[in-house]
Amino acid sequence: MELTHLNKKGEAIMVDVGEKDFTLRTAEAFGKIKMKPETLEVLLSDKLKKGDALATARVAGIMAAKRTFELIPLCHNIPIESVKIEFDNNGRDELYIRCSARCTYKTGIEMEALTGASVAALTVYDMCKAVDRGIVIEEIKLLSKTGGTRGDYHNEG
Repeated sequence: MELTHLNKKGEAIMVDVGEKDFTLRTAEAFGKIKMKPETLEVLLSDKLKKGDALATARVAGIMAAKRTFELIPLCHNIPIESVKIEFDNNGRDELYIRCSARCTYKTGIEMEALTGASVAALTVYDMCKAVDRGIVIEEIKLLSKTGGTRGDYHNEG
């Protein structure tokens, strides 16, 4: 498979999407954060001194998804229609983040979903680090994407 962000000389380029069709595109990304059980308990009970970490992380993730083109050099500025951040946990020591995003455009929205999940995870770390310096962001991955010429993708792992 050819890398689309390189020209024939191997130099970085921004992909030309001018001739592509507008299609509905969706993406969902996942993040996992491991922490001490007592940290997760404090986080979920909204007893952190810094405030509501999940509300802050949700807003940070949405804002980051909207600014992905400013953070990732070759991403297009796309008209995002929706970004959602959701949290869940395993009841012990892991917080799960799902970022879903949607647009109708000429290029995909995977990077926006991944950026949203990443920044939400980093924000949880920042909000909880005074309680637990051993927090680990273990995983950021694309779960699925739909739309575009390459078709749909669903992570089987």
